[in-house]
Amino acid sequence: MIMKTPICDFVRSYAEKQALRLHMPGHKGHSILGAEPLDITEIEGADSLFEAAGIIRQSEENAGKLFGCSTFYSTEGSSHCIRAMLYLALMHAKTHGKKPLIAAARNVHKTFLSAAALLDIELMWLYPQQMNSYLSCSISPEELDAILCKAEEKPIAVYVTSPDYPGGLADIAGLADVCHRHGILLLTDNAHGAYLRFLQPSLHPIDLGADMCCDSAHKTLPVLTGGAYLHIAASFEKEAVPQAKNALALFGSTSPSYLILQSLDMANSYLEGYAQKLQQFLPCVTELKKDLENNGYHLFGQEPLKICIKAKEYGYSGYELAALLSEQNVISEFADPDHLVLMLTPEIGEKGLQQLRTALLTIPARAPLTECPPRFHAGEKVLSAREAMLAPAEIIDVQKSKGRILAAASVSCPPAVPILICGEKIDEHAIQSFKYYGIEQVAVVK
Repeated sequence: MIMKTPICDFVRSYAEKQALRLHMPGHKGHSILGAEPLDITEIEGADSLFEAAGIIRQSEENAGKLFGCSTFYSTEGSSHCIRAMLYLALMHAKTHGKKPLIAAARNVHKTFLSAAALLDIELMWLYPQQMNSYLSCSISPEELDAILCKAEEKPIAVYVTSPDYPGGLADIAGLADVCHRHGILLLTDNAHGAYLRFLQPSLHPIDLGADMCCDSAHKTLPVLTGGAYLHIAASFEKEAVPQAKNALALFGSTSPSYLILQSLDMANSYLEGYAQKLQQFLPCVTELKKDLENNGYHLFGQEPLKICIKAKEYGYSGYELAALLSEQNVISEFADPDHLVLMLTPEIGEKGLQQLRTALLTIPARAPLTECPPRFHAGEKVLSAREAMLAPAEIIDVQKSKGRILAAASVSCPPAVPILICGEKIDEHAIQSFKYYGIEQVAVVK
C-alpha cells in the first residue's frame, strides 16, 4: 500500500491555482527562497495543527500506523514535545492525586529543565554508580529498582534520554518493566532515535515499553529541521490522547510551519520502505566502523547510525578532528575536547561512507593525548530549578562565580546537556568543567 500524503496534496493543489493570497504569510506565494508557493497558513481546507480534524489528522494517523501508536506532529522539534510530555505527566499526577515529582537521569536536555520549572514539577535526579561524563547517564534496571524501593516518595514518572549524544542506548525494556511494577510512567527523550522503529527488530522506546516519547524526525529521518513526533503508547492512550493536542498547543506557536508539516507528511510515504533501506545500509556502516578501528580509531556507543570517536586516543582533540574533516568538506555533528560525533543515515549512501572513510583514514594517528576531562560531580542544590530560573540574574565571568547559584543552563546546543543544574551552587568542580568545555561566562542569581 502506498501511503497517502494529504497535506502535500492539498498544498500543491492550492499552489497550482495561483490564487490571489489575501492571507498570511506576507510573501503571498512569490518566490525569494523558492519554497514560498508551498508555504501557507490555516486557510479553509488546510486544517489546523492543534485542532486537527482534516488533512493534518489524516497525516498524523498515517504516521501512527508507521510507529504503531498514537502520534502527533510538532513543527518545533522535540523540545516542543518534551514540554508536552511533562504537561501530560503533570495532569496524570493531578488526576491520581499524586505529587508532581519526576525522577530523571541526569543527562537531560536543557528543555526538560525549563519545562519542569515552568510547570512547577519537582525533580529527583538519578545517578548510576559510575558516571564519568555529563553526556551519559546509563541507569540500569537494577539500579532504578533499588532507588525506587528506597524512595520515601515515589515519582509519578521516570525520564531517560536514549539514545544519548555519544550514542549510548538505555535498557528501555528493563526500565519500563521496573517502572510499571512500581506503578510509574516511563518517559523517553528519543530525539536521536526516530529511525529505531525501522530496525529489525525495532528498538523504538514505544515498542520496548515506554509510555511516552518524543522523536526528532529531522535528526535521523529525511524531514525538514523542526519536524518532530510526540508518541503515546497504548498503555497511556486512554488518559493522555484526549489531552495531547492541548498539551502541544500550550507550548506551541499558533503559526506552525506548513513546509515542515508537508515534510512530515511526505516522510510517511518514504518511511514505508525505510526498513529495507536500513537493512541495506547498516552492514556498510558496520564495515566502516571495523575499518576505522583497524586503523587505530577508538569508537564507543551502541547506536547503529552514529560513529562516536574517542579523539584523544587517536592523538587529537575532538575539535581538531572536526576541523581536519571540515578541510575535506566533511562536517561533523558535534565535537568537544574528547569526542567527535558523526551522524549517518541511508541518505548519504555508499558514496558518502566512502568519502568519510577516505577523510578519516588520511588523518595520521598521533601519540595519545593524556589530559583527562574533569570527573562528573553532582552539584549542591540551594534553590529549585524553578526558583533559580525565575529569579533576577546577572552574567559574570566563570572565574568569579565560585559560591554563586546558577540561574541558567549556560550550555549551547549541541549538546544542550547542563554541566550544572540551575539552582545548584557553583563550586570548584563546576568551574573546572565550565573552563574545560569553553564556557567563560555564566548566569547567576543576583
